Amino acid sequence: MPQQAASAPQAPAPDPAEADRPETDLPAARPWRRPPPRYTYGAIDLGTNNCRLLVARPSDNGFTVVDAFSRVVRLGEGMATSGKLSEGAMDRAVAALGVCAEKLKRRRVGLVRSVATEACRRAVNGRQFIERVRRETGIRLEIIAPEEEARLAMLGCHRLLEPGDGPALIFDIGGGSTELVLIDTDAGEPRIKCWWSAPWGVYSLTESEGRGFATEAERLAAYSRMRERVRHAFARFVDLLPKARDDIRLMGTSGTVTTLASVHLALPSYDRRAIDGLRVPTESMREISATLSRLSQEERARFPCIGHERADLVVAGCAILEAIMDIWPAKTLGVADRGIREGILRSLMARDGHAI
Repeated sequence: MPQQAASAPQAPAPDPAEADRPETDLPAARPWRRPPPRYTYGAIDLGTNNCRLLVARPSDNGFTVVDAFSRVVRLGEGMATSGKLSEGAMDRAVAALGVCAEKLKRRRVGLVRSVATEACRRAVNGRQFIERVRRETGIRLEIIAPEEEARLAMLGCHRLLEPGDGPALIFDIGGGSTELVLIDTDAGEPRIKCWWSAPWGVYSLTESEGRGFATEAERLAAYSRMRERVRHAFARFVDLLPKARDDIRLMGTSGTVTTLASVHLALPSYDRRAIDGLRVPTESMREISATLSRLSQEERARFPCIGHERADLVVAGCAILEAIMDIWPAKTLGVADRGIREGILRSLMARDGHAI
């Protein structure tokens, strides 16, 4: 079974006495040896809304993906009122993680890192859920801190930044939180200057405001309230940003930005090849956000790349995106269909001596 990468401090400590545990930590005293060229790595990202897996092997140009999986699980459903993960949400997540475990086994993954983010950080029963996942699937999830979540998202997508000498803001709009990382690339590789995590993602913001507004006026009022909540959550981060805004760059990684980019291109179905690395004028993103904020959920669902799966959450994503563009007014938005999973893979491979 695959080994798990060294855990973050928040993760449950490994117990070597548990002989039936399918995954074990790397022995601390093992001498370093470069893995064979076809050593296979895995990365799992369990968020508030989605469960995602990526399996890859090192290659000359980074890594080659050999398997992937993504499923909407809505783990954070109902947390805004209850403060805990519901039984139905946990069941959905465990079922998806069971699929991930089978893929890891089938692909003979040698090393995997599995992380959980905002929903598990905030839920009063988050630790109990982590233990249930370990018991039922063999996957040992780390509940990572917001700073680590931001770092991994940046590592996963910074190579898509447009050329330039000015500072760059990379953001990840999640289900339960939004991470922002300000970086510079003067030395070639990115250097984090500051980061921020706001407690609003598409799921938490939608649940805080509610759904099913009957009229356009009600929908626009709700959208304005959501933007104000996010603006307030970003207020302290704004003080950390440089005042000079020459040659600034902006890039986002999340379902929100990839979905809106698909609407921008009027795609009949989602096409990662057309989206990953795309640069969209921010004014176009604002126009799309303004349009969607006026429409009913049923009307939004008619967009092919939104559908019923995202129709209730996309407006909250628009509100967060507009708040980000307000504080960092770049002319174009870079779009990345990559993030935490790719950041995990790059970290694991680099640690093992692979040039990525």
